[in-house]
Amino acid sequence: MSPPLSVYIHFPWCIQKCPYCDFNSHALRTDLPEQAYVQALLADLEFALPLIQGRTVHAVFFGGGTPSLISAQGLHHFLQALRHQLPLIDGAEVTLEANPGTVDRQRFEGYRNAGVTRLSLGVQSFNPDHLKRLGRIHDGDEAYQSVDLARDCFERVNVDLMYGLPLQTLEQAQQDIRVALTLGVAHLSCYQLTLEPNTPFAQTPPPLPSHDKVAQMGEHINQLLLQAGFHHYETSAYAQAGQESQHNLNYWNFGDYLGLGAGAHGKITTPQGILRQMRPKHPDHYLRAVAQGHPVQAQHVVEPQDLPFEFMMNALRLTAGVATSQFQQYTGLPLDTIEAPLNQLRARGLLSPNPERLCATPLGQRFLNDVLQTFLE
Repeated sequence: MSPPLSVYIHFPWCIQKCPYCDFNSHALRTDLPEQAYVQALLADLEFALPLIQGRTVHAVFFGGGTPSLISAQGLHHFLQALRHQLPLIDGAEVTLEANPGTVDRQRFEGYRNAGVTRLSLGVQSFNPDHLKRLGRIHDGDEAYQSVDLARDCFERVNVDLMYGLPLQTLEQAQQDIRVALTLGVAHLSCYQLTLEPNTPFAQTPPPLPSHDKVAQMGEHINQLLLQAGFHHYETSAYAQAGQESQHNLNYWNFGDYLGLGAGAHGKITTPQGILRQMRPKHPDHYLRAVAQGHPVQAQHVVEPQDLPFEFMMNALRLTAGVATSQFQQYTGLPLDTIEAPLNQLRARGLLSPNPERLCATPLGQRFLNDVLQTFLE
């Protein structure tokens, strides 16, 4: 039995590249080639259909880059064609990532009318000084306004916030959370700023808080959100009941996802095994590859010996873990394949002793990389 299927669409352009960002995003130097890109996405979908024919889509996610640079008309055209090719479940979640500096009420209403049901806002901070140091194109006022507008137009809104920012204090990190709560946000993604290789921040590191202070920020953020009635359902995600991201839940549950667009990755369960795909990263290369009828740059079937690590790398990000039966159901391997590492981790107090679930303990969550390493040995 195949796992649930979602669709991820990557939009590779931004107005400008942030100095901490290592995502596949490219500063827009010319007019946005929207029509050509949407047509390429639809051609890409046509090529992929034989892999997923007859399956139903549970969620759709537009990520980037800055997907909110696309017009509501372009988005509507793509979603109409997608629904024509693939059935979506009733009430399927359709998420669009947006940056506060690229949106207004008319744009939000256009996206809602086009079929978007959930908005994910890359706010990062409400503090104007921190936004400036992060190289964001919006200021504090635009951050507030965009969340207000999003709450008016969409029932489901996520706000991305970062902590451990240059020169940030504990009180400032907490204040960002308080502001989001005051604005009525029901889903928050809280990320620690890290210096990723080949980014300007890695080459010229800004003055960051100490490791201990950043850990303290994370603990206080967790406490604030739990006290506000959120549950910490995934490593970086907090939600009120019923507001969890369905696309992300499918991802962490080792579900399938078709990746369309420049640099998009995909995971599809086939009779031959679990197929992983990658599209060309550069937008020009992607457009050329689609035009030539070869949108997939690389693909491979995951080797059986790699499946336990890949499954656990996803499942253990969920604080509640997954049902034990899901391991065999989604990997095709018997549970005794990982009996030795499971027993070892349970004995060390890093995994729950509950035989019905594969779940890291609070200690295991703190040392998740060490836990996952066990499945590579």
